[in-house]
Amino acid sequence: MAVAAQLARRRSVSCTGALLLRRTGFPGHPRPFSGSAARRAVMPAWVIDRYGTNEVLRFTKNAPFPVIQYPNEVTVKVHAAALKPHRHVDTVAATMAMKSDPLNLNQAGSEFPLILGRDVSGVIMECGLDVALLSNLEMRCMQVSHKPKSLSHPEAAALPYTASTAWSAVVNTGGLNKDNCAKKRVLILGASGGVGTFAVQLVKAWGGHVTATCSGAAERLVRELGADAVVDYGTGPIQNQLSSERFDLILDNVGGETERWALALLKPWSGAKYVTLVTPFLRNTDTLGIADGMFQTGVTVATKALKHLTKGVHYRWGFFIPSGPALDDISDMVDAGQVRPVVEAHYSFAQVPDAFLKVEGGHARGKTVIDIISDEHECV
Repeated sequence: MAVAAQLARRRSVSCTGALLLRRTGFPGHPRPFSGSAARRAVMPAWVIDRYGTNEVLRFTKNAPFPVIQYPNEVTVKVHAAALKPHRHVDTVAATMAMKSDPLNLNQAGSEFPLILGRDVSGVIMECGLDVALLSNLEMRCMQVSHKPKSLSHPEAAALPYTASTAWSAVVNTGGLNKDNCAKKRVLILGASGGVGTFAVQLVKAWGGHVTATCSGAAERLVRELGADAVVDYGTGPIQNQLSSERFDLILDNVGGETERWALALLKPWSGAKYVTLVTPFLRNTDTLGIADGMFQTGVTVATKALKHLTKGVHYRWGFFIPSGPALDDISDMVDAGQVRPVVEAHYSFAQVPDAFLKVEGGHARGKTVIDIISDEHECV
């Protein structure tokens, strides 16, 4: 089937990109977004001119419309976008993935004005010349995948970062998969957030035993997602409630003091792994900059890994950028009914600052989504 026919049918994608439009590699063929040169020149967007708290967000109707500069790029018209708890995850990932100078060593401040947002679902509007359709009609690249057919755009926008992060933590780092998971015992700390809710479902879809920690208010949700046992951190220290348990994998979405006691819950000398998604990376980049922050984080993590290896357990930390191949597998699982996104709240595009305030307040139960184009009942 011709590429143009695929695009003419408005094949939808879930991908990482800007809150409105962003370029990233994707198979296809050039297609103009609009016949109006004026409309192609600028677009509305929420931007920041400096790093800071919520008040640095600024709305503009004159953000430069993205122009394809390389033959492996595409432009996406975003229907919905999802937010993450720490805004620097968006900005650091954007800097690392989109700039030819990934550490931004020579252009301090050149990323501004910056459009936030990395998780989106939308429709491809224009493609670079070298983007080609594969024979199996799937469009594969680094950061774009077909939207699951069973989901609306707002639901699909909740998938890319959280699902890819959970997949990377459980599969790539944790070493679990559908063939070896059946007899594994997994502890997920902070199971009610975006990554946690997907990790619970992923492990259960493959037959593993899941113990999850969350607040008492989120217990019902976590059990509905498949958790075998739920520990309410509000009823007492988690380590005391799990003192007799031992796990093959611990996925830590909480951080802080958990690292002090969580490693003692791993099965010793069995290849058990502790994977933390809460690392010194963001704190170090805040204070030292990206280059020095990455170096300091590497030293810290290497030291901890060596220390814990002497105890017969593996210490890993993760900072994951979503990938197309992983999203393809996740999309198949969604359409097969094995996993689903969890969306806690919807906001309109005009309510972006309110959405950030809500996310930064913590205690999330799934994802917060911005409905840029209202199509909650459209599954294309």
